[in-house]
Amino acid sequence: MVLREDLAAGAPNEVIGAPARLRAVSRLGLGSGADPAFDRIAAIVERLVDAPVAVVTVVTGDRQYLPGQVGLPAPFAGAREMGLEHSFSRHVVAAGEPLIVPDVRDDPRMRDNLSIRDLGAVAYAGVPLTDSDGLVLGTLAVMDREARKWTPSEIALLVELGEVCSSELRLRIAREIADEARRHAESAHDQLILLGELTDALAETMDIDAALTKLGHLVAGRLADWCFIALADPSGAIRHMSAAHRDPAYGELASTLTAQARRADLKPLLRSVQRTGRPIRRDDTGGDLLRRQAPELAGVAAELGSSSVLVVPITAPVTKRLLGLVLLANGTAPFTGAAEQTAAEVGRRAGMAVDNSRLYGHQRHVAEVLQQSMLPDLPTVDGVELHGRYLPAQAGAEVGGDWYDAFAQPDGSLMLAVGDVSGHDIEAAATMGQVRNLVRGDAYGRDDAPGPLLAQLDRALHGLRVPAAATAVLARLRREGDDYLITFANAGHPPPLLLRPDGEVEIWWEPPEPLLGLLPRDPRATHHRRVPAGSTLLLYTDGLVEDPAHLIDEGIERLRAVLHGAPTRSLEEICTKIIKTVHRRDDDIALLLARLL
Repeated sequence: MVLREDLAAGAPNEVIGAPARLRAVSRLGLGSGADPAFDRIAAIVERLVDAPVAVVTVVTGDRQYLPGQVGLPAPFAGAREMGLEHSFSRHVVAAGEPLIVPDVRDDPRMRDNLSIRDLGAVAYAGVPLTDSDGLVLGTLAVMDREARKWTPSEIALLVELGEVCSSELRLRIAREIADEARRHAESAHDQLILLGELTDALAETMDIDAALTKLGHLVAGRLADWCFIALADPSGAIRHMSAAHRDPAYGELASTLTAQARRADLKPLLRSVQRTGRPIRRDDTGGDLLRRQAPELAGVAAELGSSSVLVVPITAPVTKRLLGLVLLANGTAPFTGAAEQTAAEVGRRAGMAVDNSRLYGHQRHVAEVLQQSMLPDLPTVDGVELHGRYLPAQAGAEVGGDWYDAFAQPDGSLMLAVGDVSGHDIEAAATMGQVRNLVRGDAYGRDDAPGPLLAQLDRALHGLRVPAAATAVLARLRREGDDYLITFANAGHPPPLLLRPDGEVEIWWEPPEPLLGLLPRDPRATHHRRVPAGSTLLLYTDGLVEDPAHLIDEGIERLRAVLHGAPTRSLEEICTKIIKTVHRRDDDIALLLARLL
């Protein structure tokens, strides 16, 4: 779903969906001033796109709020809001699609916008921010004070970071809905305990089948003897079915009944529940409905000797779209009004779990695409075989600040780099992209030693105000006769390892030097090694060797043991064997192997 408004008719304030956006602004507090998370996203966009102004906006019927911004002049930077007469983003919200304008003065929709006069805005590029149902809430946008042709790579980056920003909005909405659900839970003590346990159980995993199975076991015995949970896709086909009884001894029977219920045609019952939008009891006027619309389930209830049945819908939290149902069955005890209300809340929380699982999957996909777009294609170089690997942390955004890189120099030498920007989240990944590109831009075409190159990188990071604290190893490989000369510099990073042709392993310990991004210091040392052909060099990040329960030296010794005696193994085999020794990935891992042929 996208929003539409007839700007040509002169009614920009009459926006379809504006009340929904106004509720989002109020619910999330986005109209109350600066938001640190969105300010960080705006700062990242401003740096990566190199535009003087970047904003995260939320647009309502008559106002544009600015929870994130960098580069706006007073008073807008302080007020964090403006009327729609200053808003270019309202056109993005109206169309529900990106808007790229090299010169707004040439666009009849925009040439009278007051931002041209008050902000000096000339060029504009914005992408929509949407909630989980496609409702456009605002934009992620950049502006320039000169006419500018936005490049495809800048637009692609804006779209990717717009997805990240949308994901943040969706997560906040989901959290707010969950908080609202908790605020309006049943006041009875046992029901409060049940709903609290349900919330914890649903938050423990993004595996929706596991979450709903656990939900059924929590509900059975608390609200009813039996609990059946069914999810359906839009066509009505069953995508999840589980059953639980208050007595664990009924586990085998529950499995049998689950298989039986899977064969039931639930579409008529789902349509009926969707029409009523409320729980259906067997002992009220809706009782016959279960027998008519789902005779298989009614038969299951009869087999269990259940005289009281309650069916509640599982609904999406925002759209209220029906996702499935929860069926509760009791022997003889009828369901009370309080039990019905609690059961309805169970269905609503199950709907939130389903929606959060979908949102998590989408956010994970965005993170994976962003990380993969930042991984380099290793060059093909005569006399050197290269193999790299990146693995994200097993928790969090699945994207981070670790990287590896290799590129050939015009003089025939080969540069290798591995680094780690602090953090393992979207912001760390974006900063990592900046640092990696600075390493390339600083080193390419220059014959300086790695130490001076890292010293210059320090000065660049400081002078350009890149908010990075990073460790790195930068190395240059050059063939000299039958051997290779390797020069390298180390900025607070774990030491390189060399597997020699005879199977012995060297650990290249050197006196530690400060991280990159701190106050520039001169000089940085360059270390020299002459190594024979047939050797394999390993560069890696600390996620490969750090473990809260062990010293980093133990992790490095573990690497030495894996490499020892394996000079003829393939690089991919060595890499896989190294990765298998890591039992927990609490941090990202990047490693680069170079075999000198």
